[in-house]
Amino acid sequence: MPTKKYNPITPGTRFRVGNTFSEITKSKPEKSLLAPIKRTGGRNNKGRMTMRYRGGGHKRRYRIIDFKRNNDGFQAEVLSIEYDPNRSAFIALLQYENSDKTYIIAPDGLKVGDKVISGKNATPNVGNTMFLADIPLGSVIHAIELKPGKGAALARSAGTYGTLMGREDKYASVRLPSGEVRKVLLSCRATIGSTSNPDHGQQVLGKAGRKRWLGRRPRTRGVAMNPVDHPMGGGEGKSSGGHPRSRTGIMAKGQKTRKLKKYSDKMIISKRKKKNKK
Repeated sequence: MPTKKYNPITPGTRFRVGNTFSEITKSKPEKSLLAPIKRTGGRNNKGRMTMRYRGGGHKRRYRIIDFKRNNDGFQAEVLSIEYDPNRSAFIALLQYENSDKTYIIAPDGLKVGDKVISGKNATPNVGNTMFLADIPLGSVIHAIELKPGKGAALARSAGTYGTLMGREDKYASVRLPSGEVRKVLLSCRATIGSTSNPDHGQQVLGKAGRKRWLGRRPRTRGVAMNPVDHPMGGGEGKSSGGHPRSRTGIMAKGQKTRKLKKYSDKMIISKRKKKNKK
């Protein structure tokens, strides 16, 4: 998905880089696949703020996505590619032979009129959902299940994909977008191809107002707070700071937060790539 740079006719468009949305074919969603979203503004059931810097934003409706893709044997036609305000990837509207309509995460390259199918008889074409036992080695996949029948859990955001590395016993080895290589049961499903909107990360909002439209309020820097509010707060002038850390004291520069004996450690073959490794 290409991006476009705006002419600086206003301060907000001077540095803005936006999406062209050239893949989008329909502007209004399917009414039967919509659900309401209750916005919390970062408050819990007692009305107390538990997540800061959230609130406002444009009203949204949830698009019900078929993450399970268990309508096996029925071929579906792609009716439209649509924008979903609740996720970074685009979604595709499918209509099955039995007249059922569902939304799926749109793979990159899927077009209106294409046919997709899921199950044992599916072929490794873009948009088809297959069991990991049947997918050819080296294939690019997304919307990967972790537990059979539970639905896609991995590689669902814009431009992400995993790679099927190998098979041994009842497990498949999958390289995830983070670089981690993990064992997944062969009875889990995955969809062929990578997710749509790969240039999502190239966008520049251009102004603070666009962030407010997305439901994010201004974030206060820790060094601008008092010591009672943040570990990095306090001090005369600009002498405050100290070691970068979160409000709760967790170090921001490499402190590990994963449990030492997490139950899924036995499924990890090699850990994800480390950033800024010297």
